[in-house]
Amino acid sequence: MSDSELVRKLAGRSIILVGIMGSGKSSVGRRLAARLGLDFVDADSEIESAAGMTIPEIFTRHGEPYFRDGERRVIDRLLKDRQLVLATGGGAFMNAQTRTRIANAGISVWLKADHDVLMRRVRKRANRPLLQAADPDQVMRDLMDERYPVYATADVKVVSADGPHERVVDSVVEALAEHLQMEKPVDKANLARVHVDIADRAYDVVIGRNLLAEAASYIEKLDPRAACAIVSDRHVAAHHLATLTGSLDERNIRHSEFILEPGEKTKSIEMFSHVCDAILEAKFERSDLVVALGGGVIGDLSGFAAACLRRGMRFVQIPTTLLSQVDSSVGGKTAINSQHGKNLIGAFHQPSLVLADVASLDTLPEREFRAGYAEVVKYGLINNAAFFNWLEQNREDVFRRGPALVEAIRVSCDAKAKVVARDETEQGERALLNLGHTFGHALEVLCGYDSKVLVHGEGVSVVMACAARFSVKLGHMHGQDSERISAHLSSVGLPVRIRDIAMPAPVSAESMLEAMYQDKKVRNGTLTFILMRGIGQSFIARGINEARVLEFLNQELEAD
Repeated sequence: MSDSELVRKLAGRSIILVGIMGSGKSSVGRRLAARLGLDFVDADSEIESAAGMTIPEIFTRHGEPYFRDGERRVIDRLLKDRQLVLATGGGAFMNAQTRTRIANAGISVWLKADHDVLMRRVRKRANRPLLQAADPDQVMRDLMDERYPVYATADVKVVSADGPHERVVDSVVEALAEHLQMEKPVDKANLARVHVDIADRAYDVVIGRNLLAEAASYIEKLDPRAACAIVSDRHVAAHHLATLTGSLDERNIRHSEFILEPGEKTKSIEMFSHVCDAILEAKFERSDLVVALGGGVIGDLSGFAAACLRRGMRFVQIPTTLLSQVDSSVGGKTAINSQHGKNLIGAFHQPSLVLADVASLDTLPEREFRAGYAEVVKYGLINNAAFFNWLEQNREDVFRRGPALVEAIRVSCDAKAKVVARDETEQGERALLNLGHTFGHALEVLCGYDSKVLVHGEGVSVVMACAARFSVKLGHMHGQDSERISAHLSSVGLPVRIRDIAMPAPVSAESMLEAMYQDKKVRNGTLTFILMRGIGQSFIARGINEARVLEFLNQELEAD
């Protein structure tokens, strides 16, 4: 994105730099404004000019509360005047009214710096009233502990490291461009489309409202002569089957329905055999379609049946849970469970079409919706920090099933589509999509796949938080990032600790480790973990010492 296009996409909004003293807001802001052709204003300079005294003098004569109130009023006035790049004081963003004003007027950018970098910078100037103390180092650490969690709610985060200011400006421009791209609206009908580009097996994921009623028109484009073998579960069928079959009837598309019991236990060899025999008995041909109407269980089972029936039938995914819409319906991983572990019997078999009808989520129990949201968060943690930031700002609209929901699903599907296109059969990069799952699959095995105890997305939430804490323990990630991840998951009601789950029997570190060894990512008897160096910076970690894993698990299982 060019600089001129970036300014155009800002649509008159200002860029507001926030961060602690010494983070470089004024120096970076001045250069950023010059680069983008915008006015630059330093809020502290404006305050000093209006008061006719320096900020240390204002603190001395009137105290900090007086200064903060004046700071709030000055920022409010500045943001009413014109589009600009505004550098705020270190404490400005701590004021809730100011944060709201900034959110309404522009895009907030946090310039994040480490303690040592900050202290090297602030020691060059003596006009820092908050550091006039016996131990300025400790004062700075206390301020960081207090303020960084609030700064983290800014729209955009950029590391302000030592080096040329122009390098930080480049990072700000890049992060702004990524953020603005995330804001790209779907079309006027609130319909989005993601293309999964896999050679001669490419397909589309269509996301929108009330797609079930139009399903036949999409299916007919695949093959107007194909009949549909619809596989669903009893709960989903009660809500949505009539809409789908009504659409097919309008187009005179032959169909039969195969209704199963809901729950993870349906992903068994017995039910797989039952579905295959039923579809064959109904005389569906290889050129016909298997249509999976349901959540991840139905999609996984139906897809595996399609992969095996007549050595490969085409199939259509119509996912009805948030988790399946953003995860299992895209990418072609199909499987059933074994007594030895989850998804150990399966095949890679890409669908021909995915229809993600967000209206189907209106009937989804809130627990299931929350569980699906954990998978949405996963995409931000893997390699898209801007998306995680966006979710922090938009989670309420997502949970209201507002326009942000379609966008969250679109971004999630697009992220997975790109990874799948590069690594379809999970030989390398695609393993990143299993962030935390080494822990999670073990939990599901130990609770006997009982959805009353644990649904998959809840396990994903717990194990992503575990992966973050394990990453901190191994020295890969800062503890503040781990705390931020847990805080976001907790804010929507998701569990973040193993002990948050009411397991049917006591769980030991040894039993969890044993279950982990049945994970599909085990290579040559060695565990593989997906860990993080930071939010949006996941990586594949192999050969981790078993003793370190046991030590960590014992700590996680300890009572508060």
